[in-house]
Amino acid sequence: MPSPVESLRLKLVDQVRATFNDQSSGQKPVPPSDEALFEKDTPIRLVHADIVGMMTGGVRALLLQMLHPHALQGVLDHSNFREDMHGRLQRTARFIAVTTFGHRDDAQKAIERVNRIHAKVGGTLPDGSPYQATNPRTLAWVHVTEAQSFLAGYLRHVRPNMPGHEQDEYYRQFAVIARALGADPVPTTRREADALFRELRSDLRPSPEAREVAQLVLSQRPKGTPVAVQTVIGAEAVAMLPGFARSMLGLQRPMLTALPARAATWGVGRTLRWAFRQN
Repeated sequence: MPSPVESLRLKLVDQVRATFNDQSSGQKPVPPSDEALFEKDTPIRLVHADIVGMMTGGVRALLLQMLHPHALQGVLDHSNFREDMHGRLQRTARFIAVTTFGHRDDAQKAIERVNRIHAKVGGTLPDGSPYQATNPRTLAWVHVTEAQSFLAGYLRHVRPNMPGHEQDEYYRQFAVIARALGADPVPTTRREADALFRELRSDLRPSPEAREVAQLVLSQRPKGTPVAVQTVIGAEAVAMLPGFARSMLGLQRPMLTALPARAATWGVGRTLRWAFRQN
């Protein structure tokens, strides 16, 4: 019989795994492989292993992506996000897990599957111009928002003193996946990422649809997730957004709740790292 503390730890692990894996289809967590695309204990595996940093960063990235007209229209035209926002986030998390920790052959299959899906995604914007999910510049925006957001979540909640050269290595490693997905240009350092973000900002547009998606992202709660956890994750993601993005999405920077949310998120992160024995 496990001790009460061990039973609590195992229950918490099961709850988290249920959130990130489609158990109804028999999906199980991705086992870390010694033959992954990236070696153990390298920056990308450290950053992508932290659950709270990835959750806050993932929400931040999705909010930023919806400000790009092409990325937004692809979601509106080719997904059932209103009914299955959790499923979309779950599939993104699964892709990151497989390409970061899974066997390199499984990672390559996951990349090829996404490329096949993207090849079928296209249409017309409200202004009549065409869009394609395979557009390298659109993919570059999707990638740079994810890379910056995941790293920002890790720095904010786990390791604020992460050396600059390790942060640059994170971008270099993540670039391997971005290039395989067809993104161009792809940053390989913090400086390049900041420059690309500033350049692509000119492509962004505010819209009622982007604000609708933002509200859905921040309000939908995966089954089994405590309301308090969902609330603090959303508050932290909004706090991490650049001011211009909050304005375009009609969001307010958390003020009175900012410090409690930051403290609560830190506490949740510490608890999860204990549960998954990452301390």
